[in-house]
Amino acid sequence: MATVQVRLPGLLAQIMGGTKEVIVEADTLQGAVGQLLADFPALKVHLYDESGRMRPHINLFYNDTNIRWLSSPDVPVLDGDRLTVMQAVSGG
Repeated sequence: MATVQVRLPGLLAQIMGGTKEVIVEADTLQGAVGQLLADFPALKVHLYDESGRMRPHINLFYNDTNIRWLSSPDVPVLDGDRLTVMQAVSGG
């Protein structure tokens, strides 16, 4: 299994006990996201809607690639890869 660093914005850090970074172990990108949600189940409602689709204001980056651009989330991960959650904030 590969070790993947996951970074979350400060807005979601409280769900993770105040930390903005955690490590998950997985073989695939899908597995890394699944492990993140298994470790922090309260994140799911913030990342996905009721039908299981990623919320429009959430972007997940695998290293430098938005996972929405990947043909499949079943991409193998390597030690040291990064998964970054970005949450759009708007207002005025």
